[in-house]
Amino acid sequence: MTTYLPTLKQLQYLVALKDHGHFGRAAEACFVTQSTLSAGLRELESLIGVVLVERTRRVVRFTPLGLRIADKAQRVLREAEELGDLARAAGKPLAGELRMGVIPTIAPFLLPRILPRLRSDWPDLKLYLREETTPAACDSLHRGHVDCVLLALPYQCGDIEVEHLFDDRLYVAFPANMPEPPARILPEAIDETRLLLLEDGHCLKDHVLAACNRPELRAEAAMLGTSLHTLVQMVDNGLGLTLLPQMALDAGILENTNIIARPLDTERPSRRIALVWRNGSPRVKEFRLLADALRLSCAVQESPPVSSHYPAMQ
Repeated sequence: MTTYLPTLKQLQYLVALKDHGHFGRAAEACFVTQSTLSAGLRELESLIGVVLVERTRRVVRFTPLGLRIADKAQRVLREAEELGDLARAAGKPLAGELRMGVIPTIAPFLLPRILPRLRSDWPDLKLYLREETTPAACDSLHRGHVDCVLLALPYQCGDIEVEHLFDDRLYVAFPANMPEPPARILPEAIDETRLLLLEDGHCLKDHVLAACNRPELRAEAAMLGTSLHTLVQMVDNGLGLTLLPQMALDAGILENTNIIARPLDTERPSRRIALVWRNGSPRVKEFRLLADALRLSCAVQESPPVSSHYPAMQ
């Protein structure tokens, strides 16, 4: 008796349709025409003898069984990718393609420091970067869209392995129209009515609230920003104060502003920067090697650089 099995291409079409909820966008993601994707899915349904997707002019609706099969297909595709990972892991380290997710509160500040060294030390590495908020990056990791993620902890990212890189201290940023702040800022000294935070989805917001250990700050936050650069502009215009990570200060985010930054004085004044990957990945040795390279590239100075707006800690 001959057994006909779904092809990986058919499973890719199914997963893409579930991810995008639209035949046209799913086809674009798979680099095929819409008719090719639709025909491939019909062949899959004919092969297994069940309807996976209800098609109407306006809506793509998966059947309950279709959703279960799409989730299983995602796991099959990830396992298939790891077959290639096994071969790469046995060959030259940090060579070929590697897809890394990076969160927005790290990417613009750390990547300019680490990429030149990676290109120099590992010229055969083809590093593809994907910037996403922490929840989206963790989802991409477990769906197999990225191989590893550069993020900040603590954060519940599922079943992962972690390589800690360094601690990133938090600073309180004040506008020039406020009285000169002390050398270090206690959490209770933060005026919650003037505090500006990142919008939900950015783990830095949760790290700030955890470091301050003041639950009421979440409810009293005056305004939410979409990025650290936006928050800096708001503070510089006298709209309030915010908290910034040291890596952003080291990267010059306060240049051409009148903002004064002081270190937060608390039991947990830092977030932990780490490289994470799926538990059990066959490329674990490569990821640890990458973590070592990142750690060397972004080694934090014992004392931050001295400037009129960003003084060294006393």
